[in-house]
Amino acid sequence: MMKIAEIGRSPSKPFPPRPPSPFGLAIVVAFVLLTLQYASAQLQVDITLKRTLYIAYEPLIVNVSITNLSGTTLELADSGRIHWFGFQVETLDNRPIAPRPGRSADAPVTLEAGQRITRAINLTPLYPITEYGGYRIQASVYSSSLDRYFNSPPLNVEITEGRVVYEKTVGVPQIENKTASIRHIALLTHRLPNSSQLYIRIQEAKTGTVFCTHRLGRLVSSGVPDILLDSQNQPHILQNVAPRVFLYSVIGLNGEVLERKTYNQTLRHKPFLKLAPDGHVSVLGGEESQPEAIATEKTLPSLSDRPVPVPGSRTDSNPSDPRPKNLLSE
Repeated sequence: MMKIAEIGRSPSKPFPPRPPSPFGLAIVVAFVLLTLQYASAQLQVDITLKRTLYIAYEPLIVNVSITNLSGTTLELADSGRIHWFGFQVETLDNRPIAPRPGRSADAPVTLEAGQRITRAINLTPLYPITEYGGYRIQASVYSSSLDRYFNSPPLNVEITEGRVVYEKTVGVPQIENKTASIRHIALLTHRLPNSSQLYIRIQEAKTGTVFCTHRLGRLVSSGVPDILLDSQNQPHILQNVAPRVFLYSVIGLNGEVLERKTYNQTLRHKPFLKLAPDGHVSVLGGEESQPEAIATEKTLPSLSDRPVPVPGSRTDSNPSDPRPKNLLSE
């Protein structure tokens, strides 16, 4: 008698496996998604930007937030050559951008359950994102205890260039035991969605090192703002930031912000810059004031930001220049 398994099929050809039922497949997919959601929810990483359009070499400040959702205390620390915090930067056509060399270790951070920390980080001295075009930025946090990376949603930014309205090449007054150098000073205007902005860029003429690209603030009047160089070749700028309101800035040749004041136009006098025979620059006319507008316009970084070399320049910044200690330095 023929066995039931042999009816209509050779014993050498087994029956094909039964396809999974839609109900069973749905359970598997739901389980995988739940597992991934649980894993990704242990650390939440978010990044924000004030805007998406920047000019080349301008400080690109990324606000990073890290929230501990694991339910337990987490110690975030470097592990061997693995930094516990970093960025992934690439062009919009998926070309990765490598960080600049010379980064030191990041200080460890202890996150209690439910705790959230926020840091503001300037990407410009850390990554060579100075070519014009679009970039994709993503923050990444590594937890050694959880043995995995946690990434933020990516954000896109665009790097462009402003319109040069003033430029001058000057020598740096030679100090004892210092090599003489030459600086190129440029004022640029750039149109943002809601306003026109004035920038100043100071660059080493020989090596191409950019010492600063500061956004000085709004510019409401057409034409070139008032600018004079003092006896030390330091630029003094007076710009019209609002009706009858003028902002006065003094910038050092190494990119440091030396002075910021606001002047109001009076009924009879409009403020203007005056160069004295001894090389001293002063503001004449108008009336000095201290409005809240200064705080909103003060977007200038501190000297902890190292100078940024132009691509293809012959040398990097001077080793004695101050550099950020790590990515998460406050």
